[in-house]
Amino acid sequence: MPEPASTTMTVPPDQAGKRLDQFLAGCLDSVSRARVQELILQRKVLLDGAPAKASLKLRGGEQVTVFGTAERPPLRAIAENIPLDIVYEDDDLAIINKPAGMMVHAGAGATEDQRNRGTLVNALLHHFQQLSRVGGEMRPGIVHRLDKETSGLIVVAKNDPAHSKLASQFARREVKKTYLALVHGWLERGSGTISASISRDRIRRIRMTTRGSGGREAVSHYTVLRRYDTPHGKFSLLEVKIDTGRTHQIRVHLRSLGHPVVGDTLYGAPREIQVSKAGAISLSRNFLHAAQLTLTHPRTGEQLSLKAPLPQTLEAFLTALEPQPAKAGPDNRRL
Repeated sequence: MPEPASTTMTVPPDQAGKRLDQFLAGCLDSVSRARVQELILQRKVLLDGAPAKASLKLRGGEQVTVFGTAERPPLRAIAENIPLDIVYEDDDLAIINKPAGMMVHAGAGATEDQRNRGTLVNALLHHFQQLSRVGGEMRPGIVHRLDKETSGLIVVAKNDPAHSKLASQFARREVKKTYLALVHGWLERGSGTISASISRDRIRRIRMTTRGSGGREAVSHYTVLRRYDTPHGKFSLLEVKIDTGRTHQIRVHLRSLGHPVVGDTLYGAPREIQVSKAGAISLSRNFLHAAQLTLTHPRTGEQLSLKAPLPQTLEAFLTALEPQPAKAGPDNRRL
């Protein structure tokens, strides 16, 4: 039986100190670090003829052999009968009110038996006969995204021409997106603009940061709708409009001001809000909701503007705060 195809390379001296998975991800074209780590776990990578850990630090001069292909076969998303809140639909597009806790599509490395379940894409494939294929087999119809724990409006393209025109609107920053966010503390100003580039955190790779160099431009505009002074502390309800759509943009930008989104433990919000007399309250999701979406219809040119009210969970959380507005005035209005 023939041996599987393999690739062998020598670690250059200038790569000394790098992790094995980091080195391979830089050497293998179009292969993610996560995929490299899978190959290492499957013992398809040998270092000087023996298996090694992904975290092993290289010295330089080692022989690294990769067996088989590093590219995985393309996967297809599968249809699932999952309820959808369809706010708008026609032959070209649909606008969905996505619940918190639902991923938009399966992540890299997903398999049909593993993480390719319960996503918005799975639900879309069940409910709609046709979706655009511009995004590939795992992301049919997906023009833009919302974080898993963010609820609210997301537009879906049903055909490729609609997808291309919608994507062009997003690229030209013509789509208007308005969010509601509850943050810890009172912001110093009633409104403002956050213009800070965003890059991936070098230490915690699942996080983004405004402190790194070489990030992508990101602009968010906020207005304080209401200030809360409660037994659980001070909070601000914000309306946030974004010009760009970077990963975790609103969450990162508000954290950079020292006011993390309530429930967003990844960016510094407490898991529970502890108070001696009032007890503790918590939120199992981020208090971030895509409340309004305005765009131009890709076929008719008509302006579409849709709204989605705050989910019951978030309304209930506001009630649990027993809010007492600090003062009346322009900062104390609700969307």
